[in-house]
Amino acid sequence: MTPPDSPIYDTMWSEAAQLQAAGVKVMVMVGGAARGSFQRLDGDAASFEKYYGPLFNMIGSHNIQGLDLDVEETFSLNGVIRLIDRLKADFGDDFIITLAPVASALTEGGGNLSGFNYFDLEAQRGSSIAFYNAQFYFGWGYAGSARDYESIIDDGFPANRVVMGLLSSPDNGSGFVALDSQAPVLQELITENGNFGGVANWEYFNSLPGGKAAPYQWASWMADHMVAARKMARSEVSSSESLWRGVRKLGRRVRREAKKSYHHYIA
Repeated sequence: MTPPDSPIYDTMWSEAAQLQAAGVKVMVMVGGAARGSFQRLDGDAASFEKYYGPLFNMIGSHNIQGLDLDVEETFSLNGVIRLIDRLKADFGDDFIITLAPVASALTEGGGNLSGFNYFDLEAQRGSSIAFYNAQFYFGWGYAGSARDYESIIDDGFPANRVVMGLLSSPDNGSGFVALDSQAPVLQELITENGNFGGVANWEYFNSLPGGKAAPYQWASWMADHMVAARKMARSEVSSSESLWRGVRKLGRRVRREAKKSYHHYIA
């Protein structure tokens, strides 16, 4: 494993400092395909301290302002709670903590790579979690329609804390949705959810439409389209479209309330 202070990362840390100087908050992702990242933090107190120490040092040395916990291996609920609590205790309430579950893990009974239940985590530590970078790709959720995102909202997670994670290029895995096809989905989500949480991507370096030469064009495209979608959502719509949206919202509200009543009944 290459340590964070290896010279190979000098340029990255230098550029991160430039971003911070410009007022941009810099976070670091932990986990993903790096198996063992969380299992090593799930042992007894002595084991936790041994493996938490290097993480603590990296955060402090580079003024990292938050962590995105991408748990793609078995990690206990107590383990993730201990990690979240310790990060908040060591770096303060302003330290940003997010998680990156597969999208289906935020639906009841959906597939989950993390081991712990996200509904249980939200109930116990939701106030410490800024938002969820849900992965809508690799078969864990489909970004080509609003359906899977809305299922998450219907199951209780607030739209302002659910970010739609997208593939930025078909080279990065299965489930890529072309930008022209993504635009109407964003329009629908923003129209239906005025506090839509936004988008993220995997990965940045080769993001379309600019590719490796101009990956920043992805962010510009997304920002432009979401701003336009919000303006359109506030503008006049035809009476038939307004009626359709009203019926659709009512149907989703009835479904949500029915599920709440069911869970209250069986409890």
